[in-house]
Amino acid sequence: MSSAPSPVSELDQDLPPTPESPSEPAVDLLTLSEAPEGAEGTSDPDAAGKPQVARWYAVQVASSCEKKVKATLEQRAVTLGVDNRILEIEIPQTPGVKLKKDGSRQSIEEKVFPGYVLVRMILDEDTMMAVRSTPNVINFVGQEERRATGKARGHIRPRPLSSQEVNRIFKRSAEKKPVVKVDLAEGDQILVTAGPFKDFQGEVIDVSGERSKLKALLSIFGRETPVELEFSQISKQS
Repeated sequence: MSSAPSPVSELDQDLPPTPESPSEPAVDLLTLSEAPEGAEGTSDPDAAGKPQVARWYAVQVASSCEKKVKATLEQRAVTLGVDNRILEIEIPQTPGVKLKKDGSRQSIEEKVFPGYVLVRMILDEDTMMAVRSTPNVINFVGQEERRATGKARGHIRPRPLSSQEVNRIFKRSAEKKPVVKVDLAEGDQILVTAGPFKDFQGEVIDVSGERSKLKALLSIFGRETPVELEFSQISKQS
Protein backbone atom coordinates (compact mmCIF):
# COMPACT_ATOMS: atom_id res chain seq x y z
CA MET A 1 0.00 0.00 0.00
CA SER A 2 1.57 3.27 -1.07
CA SER A 3 1.44 6.45 0.98
CA ALA A 4 -1.18 9.04 0.02
CA PRO A 5 0.27 12.26 -1.36
CA SER A 6 0.27 15.22 0.98
CA PRO A 7 -2.18 17.99 -0.03
CA VAL A 8 -1.44 21.67 0.13
CA SER A 9 -3.85 23.37 2.55
CA GLU A 10 -3.98 25.87 5.41
CA LEU A 11 -4.19 22.97 7.85
CA ASP A 12 -1.07 21.28 6.50
CA GLN A 13 0.81 24.57 6.36
CA ASP A 14 0.31 24.93 10.10
CA LEU A 15 1.46 21.38 10.67
CA PRO A 16 4.93 20.43 9.35
CA PRO A 17 4.70 17.34 7.14
CA THR A 18 5.34 14.06 8.88
CA PRO A 19 6.49 10.89 7.12
CA GLU A 20 4.02 8.05 6.95
CA SER A 21 5.01 4.43 6.58
CA PRO A 22 2.97 1.85 4.66
CA SER A 23 2.36 -0.04 7.92
CA GLU A 24 1.16 3.00 9.86
CA PRO A 25 -1.21 1.88 12.66
CA ALA A 26 -4.72 3.22 13.20
CA VAL A 27 -5.15 6.41 15.21
CA ASP A 28 -4.46 5.96 18.92
CA LEU A 29 -8.00 6.16 20.34
CA LEU A 30 -6.74 6.04 23.92
CA THR A 31 -4.87 9.29 23.33
CA LEU A 32 -7.67 11.03 21.49
CA SER A 33 -10.88 10.08 23.23
CA GLU A 34 -9.94 8.14 26.36
CA ALA A 35 -11.51 4.98 25.04
CA PRO A 36 -11.49 1.95 27.35
CA GLU A 37 -8.61 -0.48 27.14
CA GLY A 38 -8.81 -2.73 24.12
CA ALA A 39 -10.99 -0.38 22.05
CA GLU A 40 -10.51 -0.68 18.29
CA GLY A 41 -11.00 1.90 15.54
CA THR A 42 -12.93 -0.56 13.34
CA SER A 43 -16.53 -1.35 12.48
CA ASP A 44 -18.17 -4.37 10.87
CA PRO A 45 -16.21 -6.04 8.05
CA ASP A 46 -17.00 -4.97 4.51
CA ALA A 47 -18.44 -7.28 1.86
CA ALA A 48 -15.00 -8.78 1.26
CA GLY A 49 -14.58 -9.56 4.96
CA LYS A 50 -11.90 -6.89 5.43
CA PRO A 51 -12.18 -4.84 8.66
CA GLN A 52 -13.08 -1.22 8.01
CA VAL A 53 -10.83 1.23 9.85
CA ALA A 54 -12.07 4.57 11.14
CA ARG A 55 -9.65 7.41 10.42
CA TRP A 56 -9.57 11.15 11.13
CA TYR A 57 -10.24 13.52 8.22
CA ALA A 58 -10.06 17.32 8.10
CA VAL A 59 -13.07 19.03 6.57
CA GLN A 60 -13.01 22.67 5.46
CA VAL A 61 -16.15 24.63 6.34
CA ALA A 62 -17.46 28.16 5.85
CA SER A 63 -16.06 30.83 8.13
CA SER A 64 -17.50 30.80 11.66
CA CYS A 65 -19.72 27.79 10.85
CA GLU A 66 -17.70 25.12 12.68
CA LYS A 67 -20.23 24.55 15.48
CA LYS A 68 -23.17 24.67 13.10
CA VAL A 69 -21.57 22.04 10.84
CA LYS A 70 -20.77 19.80 13.80
CA ALA A 71 -24.36 19.89 15.10
CA THR A 72 -25.91 19.43 11.65
CA LEU A 73 -23.62 16.57 10.66
CA GLU A 74 -24.29 14.75 13.93
CA GLN A 75 -28.03 14.91 13.21
CA ARG A 76 -27.64 13.97 9.56
CA ALA A 77 -25.47 10.97 10.41
CA VAL A 78 -28.35 9.54 12.46
CA THR A 79 -31.00 10.44 9.88
CA LEU A 80 -29.00 8.91 7.01
CA GLY A 81 -28.15 5.79 9.01
CA VAL A 82 -24.36 6.32 8.96
CA ASP A 83 -23.85 7.19 12.63
CA ASN A 84 -22.13 3.81 13.04
CA ARG A 85 -19.49 5.01 10.55
CA ILE A 86 -19.31 8.74 11.33
CA LEU A 87 -18.07 8.26 14.87
CA GLU A 88 -16.68 11.59 16.13
CA ILE A 89 -16.79 15.22 15.06
CA GLU A 90 -14.38 17.55 16.83
CA ILE A 91 -13.50 21.25 16.75
CA PRO A 92 -10.05 21.51 18.37
CA GLN A 93 -10.13 24.44 20.77
CA THR A 94 -7.95 25.93 23.44
CA PRO A 95 -9.08 27.97 26.45
CA GLY A 96 -8.92 31.74 26.37
CA VAL A 97 -10.00 34.75 28.38
CA LYS A 98 -11.72 37.85 27.02
CA LEU A 99 -11.33 41.06 28.96
CA LYS A 100 -14.47 43.19 28.69
CA LYS A 101 -14.58 46.98 28.67
CA ASP A 102 -15.67 47.06 32.32
CA GLY A 103 -12.58 45.07 33.35
CA SER A 104 -14.41 41.77 33.95
CA ARG A 105 -13.13 38.55 32.40
CA GLN A 106 -15.06 36.02 30.35
CA SER A 107 -13.85 32.48 29.65
CA ILE A 108 -13.92 31.65 25.95
CA GLU A 109 -12.75 28.88 23.62
CA GLU A 110 -10.35 29.76 20.81
CA LYS A 111 -10.39 27.51 17.72
CA VAL A 112 -7.01 25.96 16.96
CA PHE A 113 -7.81 25.77 13.23
CA PRO A 114 -10.59 28.22 12.32
CA GLY A 115 -12.49 27.02 9.26
CA TYR A 116 -11.99 23.31 9.86
CA VAL A 117 -13.62 20.45 11.73
CA LEU A 118 -12.14 16.99 12.26
CA VAL A 119 -14.25 13.91 11.58
CA ARG A 120 -13.37 10.35 12.63
CA MET A 121 -15.17 8.13 10.18
CA ILE A 122 -15.08 5.04 8.04
CA LEU A 123 -14.71 6.43 4.53
CA ASP A 124 -17.15 5.10 1.95
CA GLU A 125 -19.54 6.57 -0.61
CA ASP A 126 -22.34 7.04 1.93
CA THR A 127 -20.25 8.79 4.58
CA MET A 128 -18.50 10.99 2.01
CA MET A 129 -21.86 12.08 0.62
CA ALA A 130 -23.21 12.74 4.13
CA VAL A 131 -20.28 15.06 4.90
CA ARG A 132 -20.07 16.80 1.52
CA SER A 133 -23.81 17.52 1.34
CA THR A 134 -23.95 19.06 4.83
CA PRO A 135 -24.73 22.79 4.62
CA ASN A 136 -21.67 25.08 5.03
CA VAL A 137 -19.21 22.26 4.25
CA ILE A 138 -16.73 23.24 1.53
CA ASN A 139 -14.84 19.98 1.04
CA PHE A 140 -12.49 17.46 2.56
CA VAL A 141 -8.81 18.27 2.83
CA GLY A 142 -7.16 15.92 0.37
CA GLN A 143 -5.55 15.36 -2.97
CA GLU A 144 -7.14 16.95 -6.03
CA GLU A 145 -7.49 14.49 -8.87
CA ARG A 146 -6.94 16.62 -11.98
CA ARG A 147 -9.27 16.21 -14.92
CA ALA A 148 -7.70 14.84 -18.08
CA THR A 149 -8.99 17.74 -20.16
CA GLY A 150 -10.22 21.25 -19.52
CA LYS A 151 -9.46 23.70 -16.75
CA ALA A 152 -12.23 22.68 -14.37
CA ARG A 153 -11.16 21.64 -10.89
CA GLY A 154 -11.00 17.92 -10.32
CA HIS A 155 -12.48 15.73 -7.62
CA ILE A 156 -10.94 15.97 -4.13
CA ARG A 157 -9.91 12.58 -2.78
CA PRO A 158 -10.05 12.76 1.06
CA ARG A 159 -6.71 12.12 2.73
CA PRO A 160 -6.75 10.65 6.25
CA LEU A 161 -4.60 12.45 8.79
CA SER A 162 -1.65 10.47 10.08
CA SER A 163 -1.63 9.43 13.73
CA GLN A 164 1.26 11.87 14.27
CA GLU A 165 -0.79 14.77 12.85
CA VAL A 166 -3.86 13.91 14.92
CA ASN A 167 -1.93 13.51 18.16
CA ARG A 168 -0.12 16.79 17.51
CA ILE A 169 -3.40 18.65 16.91
CA PHE A 170 -5.07 17.34 20.06
CA LYS A 171 -1.91 17.80 22.12
CA ARG A 172 -1.67 21.40 20.93
CA SER A 173 -5.31 21.95 21.86
CA ALA A 174 -4.82 20.50 25.35
CA GLU A 175 -1.50 22.15 26.23
CA LYS A 176 -1.75 25.64 24.79
CA LYS A 177 -1.84 28.27 27.53
CA PRO A 178 -4.96 30.45 27.75
CA VAL A 179 -4.69 33.61 25.65
CA VAL A 180 -6.27 36.79 26.90
CA LYS A 181 -8.26 38.66 24.26
CA VAL A 182 -8.98 42.25 25.05
CA ASP A 183 -11.10 44.84 23.31
CA LEU A 184 -8.16 47.23 23.07
CA ALA A 185 -6.01 48.43 20.23
CA GLU A 186 -3.22 50.91 19.62
CA GLY A 187 -4.52 54.45 20.00
CA ASP A 188 -7.32 53.63 22.45
CA GLN A 189 -7.71 55.83 25.50
CA ILE A 190 -7.58 54.16 28.92
CA LEU A 191 -7.97 55.01 32.58
CA VAL A 192 -5.71 53.32 35.13
CA THR A 193 -7.94 51.89 37.88
CA ALA A 194 -5.37 50.19 40.15
CA GLY A 195 -1.70 50.27 41.04
CA PRO A 196 0.75 53.17 41.51
CA PHE A 197 -0.65 55.03 38.46
CA LYS A 198 -4.29 54.86 39.53
CA ASP A 199 -6.48 57.65 38.06
CA PHE A 200 -3.92 58.45 35.34
CA GLN A 201 -5.24 58.57 31.79
CA GLY A 202 -3.24 57.51 28.77
CA GLU A 203 -3.09 56.15 25.25
CA VAL A 204 -2.41 52.52 24.33
CA ILE A 205 0.73 51.99 22.27
CA ASP A 206 1.06 48.18 22.43
CA VAL A 207 -1.11 45.20 23.48
CA SER A 208 0.26 41.77 24.49
CA GLY A 209 -2.59 39.28 24.93
CA GLU A 210 -0.29 36.37 25.75
CA ARG A 211 1.22 38.31 28.66
CA SER A 212 -2.07 39.94 29.67
CA LYS A 213 -0.31 43.32 29.57
CA LEU A 214 -0.22 46.49 27.54
CA LYS A 215 1.94 49.59 27.20
CA ALA A 216 0.42 53.04 27.41
CA LEU A 217 1.69 56.59 27.29
CA LEU A 218 0.82 58.32 30.56
CA SER A 219 1.39 62.02 31.26
CA ILE A 220 3.68 61.99 34.29
CA PHE A 221 5.10 65.34 35.47
CA GLY A 222 4.06 66.84 32.16
CA ARG A 223 5.92 64.26 30.07
CA GLU A 224 4.52 61.39 28.00
CA THR A 225 6.00 58.30 29.64
CA PRO A 226 5.52 54.69 28.42
CA VAL A 227 4.26 52.49 31.25
CA GLU A 228 3.52 48.75 31.23
CA LEU A 229 0.20 47.84 32.83
CA GLU A 230 -1.78 44.67 33.40
CA PHE A 231 -5.20 44.33 31.79
CA SER A 232 -6.75 44.13 35.25
CA GLN A 233 -5.36 47.57 36.11
CA ILE A 234 -7.13 49.55 33.40
CA SER A 235 -10.49 50.30 31.85
CA LYS A 236 -11.16 51.48 28.32
CA GLN A 237 -12.44 55.00 27.86
CA SER A 238 -15.15 55.66 25.27
